[in-house]
Amino acid sequence: MTDFAPLKRALLSVSDKTGLIDLAKALAARKVELVSTGGTARALREAGLAVQDVADLTGFPEMMDGRVKTLHPGVHGGLLGLRDDEAHMGAMVAHGIKPIDLLVVNLYPFEATVARGAAYAEAIENIDIGGPAMIRAAAKNHAFVTVVTDPEDYLPLLSELDAQEGKTRLAFRQRQAQRAYARTAAYDAAVSSWMADALGEPAPRRRAFAGVLAQRLRYGENPHQAAAFYHDGSGRPGVATATQHQGKELSYNNINDTDAAFELVSEFLPADGPACAIIKHANPCGVAKGVTLTEAYERAYDCDRTSAFGGIIAFNSKLDLKTAQAITEIFTEVVIAPGADHDAIAHFGKKKNLRLLTTPGLANPGEGGLAFRQVAGGFLVQDRDNGLIGAGDLRVVTKRAPSEEELADLLFAWKVAKHVKSNAIVYVKDQATVGVGAGQMSRIDSTRIAAQKARDMAEVLGLSEPLTQGSVVASDAFFPFADGLLAAAEAGARAIIQPGGSMRDEEVIAAADEVGLAMVFTGQRHFRH
Repeated sequence: MTDFAPLKRALLSVSDKTGLIDLAKALAARKVELVSTGGTARALREAGLAVQDVADLTGFPEMMDGRVKTLHPGVHGGLLGLRDDEAHMGAMVAHGIKPIDLLVVNLYPFEATVARGAAYAEAIENIDIGGPAMIRAAAKNHAFVTVVTDPEDYLPLLSELDAQEGKTRLAFRQRQAQRAYARTAAYDAAVSSWMADALGEPAPRRRAFAGVLAQRLRYGENPHQAAAFYHDGSGRPGVATATQHQGKELSYNNINDTDAAFELVSEFLPADGPACAIIKHANPCGVAKGVTLTEAYERAYDCDRTSAFGGIIAFNSKLDLKTAQAITEIFTEVVIAPGADHDAIAHFGKKKNLRLLTTPGLANPGEGGLAFRQVAGGFLVQDRDNGLIGAGDLRVVTKRAPSEEELADLLFAWKVAKHVKSNAIVYVKDQATVGVGAGQMSRIDSTRIAAQKARDMAEVLGLSEPLTQGSVVASDAFFPFADGLLAAAEAGARAIIQPGGSMRDEEVIAAADEVGLAMVFTGQRHFRH
């Protein structure tokens, strides 16, 4: 491989014309011959640039509505020919093929087309064929050819040409080749995933995922682990689409916990009142609704003040100054909300280490999509947990039905339990969590831990009885035995919401009736590991 490759001839064919004219003018000023196709060629000519049509290279006009224009030896020979191979160069001379030293291509906007819900036929027409073929050819021959697939690389290319007197270094071409292959891989992944969905295929033989680098992280979960954050292009509101107004760079754990907090608070529609979720190590330590956003925060904070210290706080409504002032009374890592007013932003600015993120809206908890997790030798793929339960979905299984107030709290608790690591137990009273038990190996342990935390917090607040007195309880999966249910009753719970489905359901129902509990079954569970 040669280190320095001169750049004398370039082929430009782009769908996204951002920065195209400036790049082409800069290349022309460096005496680079320009070759182009269709709309790109027209744009260049309208800018007063001299450009040769690809049709002149191939001897064929663009045909079949542009489906066929670059798939020809006149193009691919110019991209693939080895400049230091006599046989290759001889073939190029014999067939009148001129070398192409630079390829600038970006692809038909397939991802954007399907994202806006285009019909099947339109999506198919936006699958690029010639572009990926040229990109792969140029990337393979990076010993001599430079390939650029993203407008973000236009300025680095021109800087490279300036620094190397009209040439590119091998290291530069290698980096661009890697980016080119990543782009075509991501494009093919988008096409194959869309087609699997369009055909109703939940488990295609091969599954590919792709992302665009959003941020290099200082480290991963621990300092010895390298890490980075990638966007998947879905545009789902949350940490990936948020604007960071201030504070240190987000860490791996910050991003993970902020995502957990925002996904949870998005369960609560702003129309139903302000809501707040406080997360620590991906688990809720306080969730509440209130008449005001400040009240929602204070009620969430009073569930577990100890765990809330250094936590992540998410809101379902635009932040105001009063709430911002309440938050800054303790140390908080990240605050995320669908907007913040000017005074709130200014107040947070006094806390240099606190990160403030605002999003374009709330996430849709009922939206579809895929979730995946790596395991040794492979990865697991499943639908996002978008299960939603309303009052009409519940089945009362005990002699006593829940009261209207208990029913509202049961549904609140169920939304929270969906976001708690299994085994999950959530005590709720008056639309606020009062005890959360998460991630235990047995359900009764989660029940008892949540109750103990509620007793501890009652002491902090100077209350004479535990917070769980008169509460309701949500369990993310069925009670395998009556012991967990009875432990909840001992803590003061008056109603239970759970999926049902245990072999001992009748035994558990009988135990609930004996102690006067109301219990409803959802028929749906929310394991979260």
